[in-house]
Amino acid sequence: MAHHILFLCTGNSARSQMAEALLPFIGGRDFQAESAGTHPAGLHPMTVMVMDELGVDIRGRRSKNVAEFRGRSFDYVITVCSRAKETCPVFPGSHTALHWSFDDPAAASPDRRLEEFRRVRDEIADRIRTFLAVEFKPGPVGPR
Repeated sequence: MAHHILFLCTGNSARSQMAEALLPFIGGRDFQAESAGTHPAGLHPMTVMVMDELGVDIRGRRSKNVAEFRGRSFDYVITVCSRAKETCPVFPGSHTALHWSFDDPAAASPDRRLEEFRRVRDEIADRIRTFLAVEFKPGPVGPR
């Protein structure tokens, strides 16, 4: 059975979209990821670009409002920006709420923006690898 994880940020345009795509890319089919924003702003073109650099195509995705997920339960609800953490709704039945804070790459100056999108993408990928290693590490094998 797949682990169901919701990633939240403010605009659902960059950070949460990256996390949604990176989790199954890194973790495999055991993970069903979704993402939403407290104030959806549309998928940022640089998000598409930096994910494409990894061979992950997210062109058909859209920004979703967190309200679309009310009444659903998740194994994890993970906020990826501080503003979303402050306004994150409660998801009854969800097991674990986590907060990972990443800079907003769209806030970077135009001459540094692409570099920031790549940096944040890589930070999210590293955090997902750590999350998988800690939360889903294999148990002991054989008799004790």
